[in-house]
Amino acid sequence: MNNVIDTYTVASKELTMGQKVGQLFMPPAFINDTEEEVQKLEELIRTKHIGALCFFHSRASAATNFEGKKKVVYNENSYDRLKGLIQRYQSAAKIPLLIAIDAEWGLAMRVENTPQYPYAITLGAIQDNQDLIYQVGRQIGMDCLHAGIHWNLSPVVDINNNPENPVIGYRSFGDDKEKVLSKARAYLQGLSGSGVLNSIKHFPGHGDTATDSHLGLPVIDKSKKDLLDNELYPFKKLIEEGVDSVMVGHLSVPSLDPTGNPATTSYAVITELLRKEFGFDGVIISDALNMHAVSKNFDEKGALETTAFLAGMDMMCFTEHPSESIEKIRTTASPERIETSFERIWKLKERAFANTNTKKQHANSHGNLNRQLAAQSISVVNSTPQLLDKARTGKFVNLSAGNPTANQFSKALEKEFGSPHLSLEDSNMAEPTDEILVLALFPPSVKSKNNFGLGTRLLDTINAVLEKQKVVLYLFGNPYVLDILELNKESHIVAVYQDFPEFQELALAHFKGEAPTLGQLPVQLKTFVI
Repeated sequence: MNNVIDTYTVASKELTMGQKVGQLFMPPAFINDTEEEVQKLEELIRTKHIGALCFFHSRASAATNFEGKKKVVYNENSYDRLKGLIQRYQSAAKIPLLIAIDAEWGLAMRVENTPQYPYAITLGAIQDNQDLIYQVGRQIGMDCLHAGIHWNLSPVVDINNNPENPVIGYRSFGDDKEKVLSKARAYLQGLSGSGVLNSIKHFPGHGDTATDSHLGLPVIDKSKKDLLDNELYPFKKLIEEGVDSVMVGHLSVPSLDPTGNPATTSYAVITELLRKEFGFDGVIISDALNMHAVSKNFDEKGALETTAFLAGMDMMCFTEHPSESIEKIRTTASPERIETSFERIWKLKERAFANTNTKKQHANSHGNLNRQLAAQSISVVNSTPQLLDKARTGKFVNLSAGNPTANQFSKALEKEFGSPHLSLEDSNMAEPTDEILVLALFPPSVKSKNNFGLGTRLLDTINAVLEKQKVVLYLFGNPYVLDILELNKESHIVAVYQDFPEFQELALAHFKGEAPTLGQLPVQLKTFVI
């Protein structure tokens, strides 16, 4: 590794200004790309001295398929493909590339057949056990390092105080600023413990939005004082404690920049607030610059990236026009301004390649860690203990709805209590009955779009059951699903959050009275008030 650093020291003195500008760019790399596209990226790396890559699953994934019209093709060999591509792209680079990925809940966010850990909202339900969250950050970091990745673009430190938020939601630790801060801190310490770089996002705070910035520009109409008291609070505190980088989101915040410019192209937000007022001197990275919140406003190739750079950005992520952008910045910006950002990126590279932690073994298997996380997070949302106690005698109807990968919970209920497992879609349980219904709900999607993937007919059936009948509900998904259900106070409702086998095992143990519910819902629901 020292040889790499020595190479850096020599190379940094030999690079031309155009090559230094190239180091400020992070184009996307798609794991399941064609050979033709791979070769194009190799050529770009060789000729433009690209400094970093951010890996995504495919060109049909959410990174480019905002409307979800393209089918994502499953590839069980994506992990090996990822490692092979990293080696190829590094071989094409004169200067080693920084390899980044969004691994908020593990490499599984982008790569099949890799360890997946709970979403941030699940971790947000855990009470006073930050060591477990530290372990999540550390193990995700180790998974990244073993794959050849240096930079995990996480965690999300947005405070999700808008239940209708279409893009943050489950990716946030919750709606309480102190809890978001403490959990983000533990996660960051875990990442740092593994030797992986981090990036807190999405500055100045994407939580209170009802617009998906992949599709349009969210506007946050709050005073600067209110933002400092809440949305900006965890960013400021974590910056004071030390972070590797800050990702700026595509957000219009008139109280911070009256021009209405998105934060990613705003001098007032990036330089005046983040750089000067908050005193952050590390790397500032953009959210993906292909997102429609900003990309639709710039017709000229390279204009968006140049505007972001001149506003104070250091690293341009997911630029669609790297060649034109590099040339435009080289001829527009001052050498001093270019040198300043280049030096920040260079220091980040030196830290990344100085890490020698890749041979360390994981302290905990991901399955065992998930089992511990399940035990600490499962939460009672509405308690009707007499209903649960009666169901535990074995006199209940065993129902499920949704689309689980594997419904172990309902099958185990059938095996242990003798109640046949029925699919709500195929039963007539919408008709009133005096029997207690134990309903395992597996929403097909964790995202709020299209009612979390629940079809209109199925949602109507679920609501007919919940509204009028005695139900013990186990929700294996995003707790915001409860906002679209016709709930009543006679239901016993348990948020399990994940459908992982370990979480289903814990839910079964809870139903049997063998496991307590130690978690607490980390968000205030919009419609359901206990």
